[in-house]
Amino acid sequence: MSTELESTRRALREAVSQAERAAELARLLDAAQARLAAAEQRAEEAKALAEQLSEAEERLAAEQAAADQLRKELAEQRFQAEVANWKLSSIKVARWNRLGDAIKSGKSNPVRLARGLKGAAKPVKRPSAPKRRPVAAGKPKDERPGAAFQATSTTRTLGGASFKLKPFRVPTGPNTRPHLTAAVIADPHAEALLRYEWRQTTGFTPRDFARVLPLEVPHLLVVESVTQGPWAEEITGEPGEGLKALLAWCAERGIRTVFWHTGGDVAAYAAAADLFEHRFTTDLTVAWPRLQFGVQPRVHNPLPLAGGRIDRVLTLDQLLPGHLAYPDVLTSYRWPAAADCPPGTPQWRLAEIAACGTPIGTEDDSRRAHVALRRAYSMGTMSERIDELLDAVGLPSARPTLNTSVLLPILDPFLMEHALAQVARQSGVDQLIVIGPPEAELRARDVLPDVEVIYRRPQPAMTEGAMLNAGIDLCEADLVAVMDPRDVYGPHYLSDLRRAFLFCTADIVGKAAFYAHLRKPQATLLKQPDAEYSYLPEITGGTLLARRNTLRELGFADLTEGWDEVLMRQCRTDGIKVFSADRFGYVRVRDEDRWLLGAAHLVEYGSAEPHALI
Repeated sequence: MSTELESTRRALREAVSQAERAAELARLLDAAQARLAAAEQRAEEAKALAEQLSEAEERLAAEQAAADQLRKELAEQRFQAEVANWKLSSIKVARWNRLGDAIKSGKSNPVRLARGLKGAAKPVKRPSAPKRRPVAAGKPKDERPGAAFQATSTTRTLGGASFKLKPFRVPTGPNTRPHLTAAVIADPHAEALLRYEWRQTTGFTPRDFARVLPLEVPHLLVVESVTQGPWAEEITGEPGEGLKALLAWCAERGIRTVFWHTGGDVAAYAAAADLFEHRFTTDLTVAWPRLQFGVQPRVHNPLPLAGGRIDRVLTLDQLLPGHLAYPDVLTSYRWPAAADCPPGTPQWRLAEIAACGTPIGTEDDSRRAHVALRRAYSMGTMSERIDELLDAVGLPSARPTLNTSVLLPILDPFLMEHALAQVARQSGVDQLIVIGPPEAELRARDVLPDVEVIYRRPQPAMTEGAMLNAGIDLCEADLVAVMDPRDVYGPHYLSDLRRAFLFCTADIVGKAAFYAHLRKPQATLLKQPDAEYSYLPEITGGTLLARRNTLRELGFADLTEGWDEVLMRQCRTDGIKVFSADRFGYVRVRDEDRWLLGAAHLVEYGSAEPHALI
């Protein structure tokens, strides 16, 4: 009897313990769900604020345009008043008018008449005619690339229905090579691709180039096979005198000259092209060096429209009606759920659409869209194309790099092989800083023979944050990545993440949207799928990629768990931008994680790699 009683008591104690654990899990789940709900609410509020800001910017732009128009009208009225006063003054000093005044005032006084006629006979200087003065701008002119190149068309029509879009804001700098100035004659499409590659001078004509170009003498002249504008007649058929004068002006100053054939019959431009020092073409049938179009990361990128996408698949004709200027084309690229492009669509057009994150086909498929985006960039960016051009013409092509140092702290020796294998899968790693067990040094050199390996042995009881602090001063590359030995990284992880630095303005890039795998329940989760391609308060530490100088200034907290949260708080305090990239290429692996269970969506029970590693 006593045995049964004791057994019952043990069973009751276990039941109470399990109930307490269940209650604790329920409490943690409720707290996590509450945090998630609060985060979603803050995200909605941020989205609403962003929309209000965009609307305020549109109203401000409209008011500035109206103010500029009023300023011009006022200046014109002032000029007309000055002209009227000048005409009146000219009449008053005219000889015939002064003779009339002398006769009128001296008709009853011969002495006064004689004196008046004598004075009227003397020549008098006539007043100078007024000149139009430039209208003072409401604010200093913004010379940054793209400042005068913004989208203007905010509505699209589909099937008789009108849709209002939030235009894509074309970035206004910086450029890739601020040390280099190029004078460019190009159609709007090519001009948009080139404007971020150097300091660019455009808008000069055959009549005024000798006045405009000396204001900032260029290192290079690039002339596209334009079809419209004041230079079109100069470069087709027999070269015009304006073109000859421009090339002579460049020759006197040692300015390189380049002709870029991008369309039309090359024979129509052959005579003009022969006058240039260098000739390039996009046409595979022309025997000139190749210079193909490439995506321009500053404008061809997956940054979304403020209003999101329409839930429709559009044909190319629906996507790009003929009246759109190129800044509005960039808005349209980001609008549909997918773009159904017909056979024969130019390859450069497909690459631009894919680079904007829009699926090409008849259905919305985010995985295929990400692979297509990656492929569009791998075909070549305009920065890489301009590197080729500058090397060919003999000008320096120096520009910032995306060289990467990897910080790899290994607290658990059993994770060493797995961690080194994840780094070995990456491309573009210039340096590995490994801090861990003694055998990690030789093993790292074996696994990564082409990478500079620097090893440091950790001190006893050293935290992960302390390891990272010890390693950051050893990094030499422009970018620094932190990789977690527990997690899984796909072969495109670093190359995908580095790409964000080509179009975002953040100093720290990572992932707030990512897949996770919990070993004990064998569950695959997806955290914050809506956090892709956005500026957010934080990203997860195992995906951190940052500019080296920024990371050195911030430092790492002396913690093993939570150092990334402290770092993100410091970023918010210091106003450092943090950007969340795509969800792919990374899996956070843990045995269990109660917080993730309450803050992420369940994808399935099974491996996460088929979902994440594409």
